[in-house]
Amino acid sequence: MNANVDIELDLSGLECPMPLLKAKLALNGMASAQVLKVVATDPGSEKDFHLFAKQSNHEILNFEKDEQSYVYWIRKG
Repeated sequence: MNANVDIELDLSGLECPMPLLKAKLALNGMASAQVLKVVATDPGSEKDFHLFAKQSNHEILNFEKDEQSYVYWIRKG
């Protein structure tokens, strides 16, 4: 995805709930409409991030996964 990424977090190797917690901390420090890119390897992150976006005013702009990683582009609400 060719979005302007303001902050990128590589959370590979971290297990639930750490990827979501670290992403939340990063989003708290960002301005509205900025984009956070998160790379995670925990399969549980897929459910966690999508549920988090539904329950918050943040938006997942794009989501990609392959055999090894889950990548999220999240716009801060």
